[in-house]
Amino acid sequence: MSISRKILIALLILLVVIGLAGFLLTRGDTADLSIDDVAGTEPTLEQPDAEAIPTVQIAEPVGWEDGELPIAAEGLAVARFAQGLDHPRVLYALPNGDVLVTLTRAPATDASGITAWIADLLLTRAGATGDSANEIVLLRDGDGDGVADSQNVLIDDLDSPSGMAWRDGTLYIANHDEVIAVPYALGEDTITAEPEKLMDLPPGGGHWMRNIELHPEENKLYIAVGSVSNIGEQGMDVEQGRAMIHELDLDTGKPRAFAAGLRNPNGLDFSPWNGDLWTTVNERDMLGSDLVPDYLTDVAIGDNYGWPWVYWRDNFDRRVETPAPQFLTEYAGKPQFALGPHVAALGLVFTKEGHVMGDQFASGAFIARHGSWNRKPPSGYDVIYVAFDDNGNPIGKPVPVLTGFLNDDGTTKGRPTWVEWAGDGALLMSDDTAGIIWRVHAPGAQPGAGIEQVVAEPLAPRRSLEGLRTAFDEPEPAAE
Repeated sequence: MSISRKILIALLILLVVIGLAGFLLTRGDTADLSIDDVAGTEPTLEQPDAEAIPTVQIAEPVGWEDGELPIAAEGLAVARFAQGLDHPRVLYALPNGDVLVTLTRAPATDASGITAWIADLLLTRAGATGDSANEIVLLRDGDGDGVADSQNVLIDDLDSPSGMAWRDGTLYIANHDEVIAVPYALGEDTITAEPEKLMDLPPGGGHWMRNIELHPEENKLYIAVGSVSNIGEQGMDVEQGRAMIHELDLDTGKPRAFAAGLRNPNGLDFSPWNGDLWTTVNERDMLGSDLVPDYLTDVAIGDNYGWPWVYWRDNFDRRVETPAPQFLTEYAGKPQFALGPHVAALGLVFTKEGHVMGDQFASGAFIARHGSWNRKPPSGYDVIYVAFDDNGNPIGKPVPVLTGFLNDDGTTKGRPTWVEWAGDGALLMSDDTAGIIWRVHAPGAQPGAGIEQVVAEPLAPRRSLEGLRTAFDEPEPAAE
């Protein structure tokens, strides 16, 4: 057989494989439930339908036309705070009103094979691939008109940076594989000092973002690290230190595991009601378009939310091959609030004193839902508000704050990524594929008072058994 004939046959086989892959990837499970059905404190959880090939529906980003804006909820207005940025992800507001944003993508990988090729194809279509700028840019609104007047590269030569925090002249940054610290005085436009490594993190892998949050007392950092895999299919050895939140004591330099069993934790913020740490979590895939809901929940030291063996506390994922620990469901936490299936919940902030979002958004949490790649129809692609009651518990269903990202033809203008409070009380949101930072506020709103902290008095200890019934007491006579 001639070389040209062999090449022709190889090309035909390749075309058949590509065509078959394309056919299979356009099939998949269509949702039976609405996103709201699988959201809230008591979401509807259908029976799982394990998929050998994931449902795929990519919303290709096409950008925003000049003058186009997302659709803001009634009473709110939205405008562009900054634009022309190279894949902006995490936002962080400094005490002086300057805003930092990481320009970042996933770290480079040498993964090969058909699975890696398909993954790269899908991520490219979703606008998520390319070289990472590896920069933190400082945005400054000098005249207070709600638009950043300047964009300065504060620091570069980072490695897929995500989370940021600042205290006492030090800027903390989470690269995908480490937490670093560098001296930084508020108001400076550039950083020239050499960063110091504070701790290593499990590098890159499937979920590569590493958000950090500073404790209100400013003595500890909390670092969110996602899993490599969907359900531990590569073995649990590669998941060491992943699917969890770490705590770093800034005074002693000692890290420890804080909470685990969280497939891909992202947004972090402390409850203004009681000071508890809360997080958004991306749950597992390939159980159908209606499962499993991403969620918002509180996390305390030692909490475990069951990944990869269970979801929503007591629903076993029978696909997981690694034996489950004993007494897993007895100790697994139940998430506080479902955010909908496959919405890719990322950035999170609670209502803050001084906000200008109006009374309707004065007691809750704002969350950026980055959007699905594996649900039919797509889910997410918006910013939502979750209301909380006076005791600091989430209630109701998610309320749209910013929508209009998805087009009728299945493309998307952008993808909401992170949320943060601006110094003037407006809400900022990064749109990574569009390279825009949006600013949302309620025109004419007075600065909000913020959340009143819940103070509970401890129960007084009992000094006697008087008034308590025991198993040895005579039963009370039945009422006639």
